[in-house]
Amino acid sequence: MANKIRMGMVGGGPGAFIGAIHRMAAEMTGDIELVAGAFSRDAAASKAFGVELGLDPERAYGSFDEMFAAEAALPEDQRMQCVAIVTPNDSHKPITCAALAAGFHVMCDKPAAGNLEDALAMEKAVKASGLLFGLTHTYTGYPLVMEARERVARGELGKIRRVAVSYLQDWMSRESDNGSSKQATWRSDPARSGESGAFGDIGTHAFNLVEFITGERFTEVAADMRAVVPGRSIDDDGQAMFRLAGGGVGLLSASQVCTGSINALKIEVYGEEASLFWFQEQPNTLTIKRRGEPEQVLHANTPYLCDAAQAVARTPAGHPEGYIEAFSNLYKAFAADLRAYPATPEQPAYATIDDGVAALRFIRASLNSSANGSAWTALGDA
Repeated sequence: MANKIRMGMVGGGPGAFIGAIHRMAAEMTGDIELVAGAFSRDAAASKAFGVELGLDPERAYGSFDEMFAAEAALPEDQRMQCVAIVTPNDSHKPITCAALAAGFHVMCDKPAAGNLEDALAMEKAVKASGLLFGLTHTYTGYPLVMEARERVARGELGKIRRVAVSYLQDWMSRESDNGSSKQATWRSDPARSGESGAFGDIGTHAFNLVEFITGERFTEVAADMRAVVPGRSIDDDGQAMFRLAGGGVGLLSASQVCTGSINALKIEVYGEEASLFWFQEQPNTLTIKRRGEPEQVLHANTPYLCDAAQAVARTPAGHPEGYIEAFSNLYKAFAADLRAYPATPEQPAYATIDDGVAALRFIRASLNSSANGSAWTALGDA
């Protein structure tokens, strides 16, 4: 496609997992081109990595400040239009605020920030700039998660009574995992990760998935969070009972020490009339259940799905689509909104700064609850 959206990137250099995912997802849209980047805190390494990716050496920068200043000075039809931020949580706020101040739209890896105060500062900057800001809560990009949201919205399940959501992993289940990789090192360091570990890293995904599918906000939590593995000062395991704005209740579990669980994100939503079940490791089916009736299994990329789910399908039914495609669906929607800017979407097809702040309120309320004997704690008090 001619005149692709021009994107820059901060972070995602050598040894980084999520940077490559963002680059693949953006490229898969067919509408976004990586034109600039500041990939590492080491200026020389950053520039070398940019050249390795095939960037113009003049646009492989040593720092994000250098990139924003240089790109803003280029002619409007040449400079980058948006930036993907794929750094540890502690740096999301300064990079986001600098990008917005320089006039660039932002797509940021989740969570929005390492703590609520930073997220609120980012929210203020986003609102003041009037620019687009998206968060990559990947799992909302799956077609059958979109289908689940649509079925709840049109009342097929009836009033929501209960939700069970869990995100269980084992990749940090041993003490030796603390420094086993760049990803593990910063996630177990509160100076980089922020005030929460597992709840911040994967609990926010579970939280966002509940709010996305049900269309309801969390109002209160009663949480129990702990650090299981020696040498950690932030949570690697926890659960929170929660209440939803519509009167339903639920349980959210998030752990990175569940031996044998690889990337086990699953959600069950129970309403007065029906329930639904979705499991991320088998993402191309959605199960609908009703009392006294056979289970109904829906498949991805089929004509009986809602328009939103069909619109993002890339392959015929029976050909699995997964994580990269879901990630790319968020970038595709972001690119479409950027092309329509300054018109703004009524309901973006990706998480916004409002969703990011809500997730950080959930983390803060959960931490306060856990420290207070799992007492019920309102998110509005966070």
